[in-house]
Amino acid sequence: MRDGAVQVGILGLGVVGGGLYQILRDNAEQIRRVAGASVEVAAACDLDTERLRELSVPEALQTTEASQVISNPDIDIIVEAIGGISPALNFVTAAIEAGKSVVTPNKEMIAKDGGEILALAEQHGVDVQFEGSVGGVIPILRSLKESLASARIDQIIGIVNGTTNYILTEMSEAGAEFAEVLADAQREGYAEADPTADIEGIDATNKLAILAALGFGQRVPVEEIYCEGISGVTAADIDYANRMGYVIKLLAIGKRAGDELELRVHPALLPADHPLATVRGVYNAIFVSGPECGEIMLYGQGAGALPTGTAVAGDVIDCARNIVHASRGRAPCTCEGEAVLRPMAEVETSAYVRMQVADRPGVLGQIATVLGREQVSIESVIQESAHDDVAEIVWVMHRGPEKHLQAAMSAIEDLAVVREISSMIRVVE
Repeated sequence: MRDGAVQVGILGLGVVGGGLYQILRDNAEQIRRVAGASVEVAAACDLDTERLRELSVPEALQTTEASQVISNPDIDIIVEAIGGISPALNFVTAAIEAGKSVVTPNKEMIAKDGGEILALAEQHGVDVQFEGSVGGVIPILRSLKESLASARIDQIIGIVNGTTNYILTEMSEAGAEFAEVLADAQREGYAEADPTADIEGIDATNKLAILAALGFGQRVPVEEIYCEGISGVTAADIDYANRMGYVIKLLAIGKRAGDELELRVHPALLPADHPLATVRGVYNAIFVSGPECGEIMLYGQGAGALPTGTAVAGDVIDCARNIVHASRGRAPCTCEGEAVLRPMAEVETSAYVRMQVADRPGVLGQIATVLGREQVSIESVIQESAHDDVAEIVWVMHRGPEKHLQAAMSAIEDLAVVREISSMIRVVE
């Protein structure tokens, strides 16, 4: 601390870092009151100096050298808002080794290296906070770490990526195809120029790894989480889902399964009366359940400068309080060992399957025979009118092991009467 104020250095003044800077500047008196001391930005570091000027950062605080911020003995808290693994991990490691607390919204780094970062922080007696890494402004990580710390969590299901939720919402409400809505989302700033991490489920997978580690108390090998994106979802799938009483969402699903964890990210048909089904646009929501806490859902803006900046500012205040009261390092990693993930083939799922088949007698019987042989039970069938001797059939399968469903789909694709399997989307009841 310098002159009785906690000093903060921000690395990266993009969307989140810029939002944090505005909050710390504009809400300084409120933050002083709740933190127990003034919290001041002592340095703002970004390679793009134009960003710093646009945020009206005083010239004396501006720098392009992260090492100068980290080595500054007056700075107490480093906020890493760069993103990615390199050079962010090196900066965070250096900050901890320099005796500084760290706040970061970097979900990829926490998902992949969080265990090592927290162990290093415990060794050096400093804090590492990362509320902004999942759910934007939603206080889900603090809830799992503190309010629900005594409860056994059996299930976490969430909509944790605003880009994909916006796309699926627009497809549902406008009847548009994926590519058209994605292009609109990019024009509106809801999707990146390269949207791969969002639309292919990578972003949601990193967030699920963090949620699972805190909720289930085990370190999660993020590379073993089953991941599937939404790029294959079509307007036809959305329409069939709506007609059957479902909506399609990209879900991050975590469940206890005996001594294993079941962790998966994929699009899913969700009953229209499920609490998550009503989450629209860029909003996020996380549904948590367990025997002691019952069912809980937290909902809010999952991205954006000020929503995510608010979560990051909350972490800064928490670190500042610990500095004021000389109680840093009181929240070490609580995970016990590495989780064993249930292979996707062993997970029990229900599924919606849409296929194009020859319009002739006996086709349904041939397909049903394969399904029966592979131990896949049929819940319902819809057959649309044929065009050019091709009929569209939609099946909904009863819950069963994924490996049986995949074996059945492989065998059905080999039938001469099947033109293509257009879609297979799991159903979450």
